[in-house]
Amino acid sequence: MGNKLSFLWKRSQKGLALILGLLLVLSLVATQCAPGVPGAGKKETVKIAFIGPLTGGNAGPGLGGRNSFLLAVKERNEDPNTKYHYEVVVIDDECKPDVGVQAALKAASDPEIIASASHYCSMVAISTADTFHNHGLPSMVWGAVLPDITYGNDYVEITRVNGTQINQNEFHAKMMYDMGYRTVSILHDTTDYGRGHLKYFSQAWEALGGKILSVQGVNVDQEDYTAELTKIKAENPDFIYFGGLTPSGISIRKQMVKLGIDAQFNGTSGIKNEAFNEALGPDAEGVICFLEGAPIDELPGGKEFLAKYEAEGYEEPPEAYGPFAYVAAQLIIDAIEKVGPDRAKVAEELEKNTKDRDTIIGKVTFDEYGQNIVPLITAYVSQDGKWVSWSKSEYASGKRSLVPPKSK
Repeated sequence: MGNKLSFLWKRSQKGLALILGLLLVLSLVATQCAPGVPGAGKKETVKIAFIGPLTGGNAGPGLGGRNSFLLAVKERNEDPNTKYHYEVVVIDDECKPDVGVQAALKAASDPEIIASASHYCSMVAISTADTFHNHGLPSMVWGAVLPDITYGNDYVEITRVNGTQINQNEFHAKMMYDMGYRTVSILHDTTDYGRGHLKYFSQAWEALGGKILSVQGVNVDQEDYTAELTKIKAENPDFIYFGGLTPSGISIRKQMVKLGIDAQFNGTSGIKNEAFNEALGPDAEGVICFLEGAPIDELPGGKEFLAKYEAEGYEEPPEAYGPFAYVAAQLIIDAIEKVGPDRAKVAEELEKNTKDRDTIIGKVTFDEYGQNIVPLITAYVSQDGKWVSWSKSEYASGKRSLVPPKSK
């Protein structure tokens, strides 16, 4: 009898151990499948927004920025080591301040959206800064260049990965002055963007000893520039400076050629997209513009970025600011991975702790205003229907010539 009881007791112990072991396995499986657990099969979803012009005359840079942002997010979602799964909310700001504010409000009012990469157009970015600040939503500018977007406030929510108008215009003025140009007629759109370019170019140009013959403001929806260009033709400047975006730049250049104005034509980063060359054809030849950073294929990770971008089969090119949008996505995701999906913590992490970060655009460091320090500026010239960096162009080598300065 005692042996039988002992046998039954041992058998029950084995059964209990088996049951406990099974429960442990089930518990581990459940934990691994639980949302938000690092390394889990199913991760907690975190929303981040992309805001830019997806329709209208400035849609080219916006679509290129959107594609680049999506590419970076896709890569991180494919990384098994990320803690979260990222969902992108794409919003069109149409490059219009009022639409941009509504876009910012839409993103900010969704508590699941933790951060946003926002705006190509400066007049939109400066209009939405208060909205992002008041709602505590971190917003990293990926393309707008007006200095006041970062330097005009102390909002921890506002950072910028690209450069500003200040360095761009100082470089622009010095290059033209060193090439022997001395007189300029200025056209600028009357938005904050255009007025900003006017301010920083004028300061730099006059500091060098250059002469400004006239300054004329134009509306962004203006179509006829005959009056302004007729005045400039009579002034006979060495070159015309245009501070504005692609749609206006195309019209001004077309009408300038039609009126037979013999002057060099230069623009800002606002005309640095393929739509400018495509719309003007041969009339774009020799036009110069400027952009912060190196050409994409000369960036530290530029060639790899372009290869991955092309492999995705996007219909639109990344354009000038695509790499900045790509980096914005990476920095935002890195911050969320580090501090969690908390708006305030992410804002603080981005502004205070982004130092010497290796990215495809080079080292990224935010100063005390949340502004990336981008000292390098590149000049581009339209050559055979493409933007070519000045240093690699036939204009720089002397095989082709710009419109020569008349004051020589």
